[in-house]
Amino acid sequence: MGRRKRRQIFLFLLGLVMLMGIGVYLRLWTIDYRISSSDSELLRKQFDLASREAMDESAEWRMRYDSESDKAAKCYTELEGIKKSKSRGETAEVKISTGQNRKIEMLQKENMDLLERVESLKQELETEKLKCSTRNI
Repeated sequence: MGRRKRRQIFLFLLGLVMLMGIGVYLRLWTIDYRISSSDSELLRKQFDLASREAMDESAEWRMRYDSESDKAAKCYTELEGIKKSKSRGETAEVKISTGQNRKIEMLQKENMDLLERVESLKQELETEKLKCSTRNI
């Protein structure tokens, strides 16, 4: 009988431990469910934000592409006009509109300003080199 009693106690304790394990598992599952449900809200908000940012960036790149495409098409039509005028034997000089003349003048002025700025920066660099060399002596 002693052996049978021990076996019953052992099975009872084993069942009790299994029930406690299931209880602990269910408790952990409910805690994880609460955490994951709040995480899902956070993830949804982050996804929505990232999606909006991606759409904005895509729209910006599309706008840039459209403007560059328009510029390329304009240049292409001007180039075709020049080619046609040359093939017809017209003078090689192409009539430049006043707007293009202004652009050229502005670019030349900007070029001169930049060259002057480069010269002044070269002089500043030389003076700094001299200062450094006098400090090292």
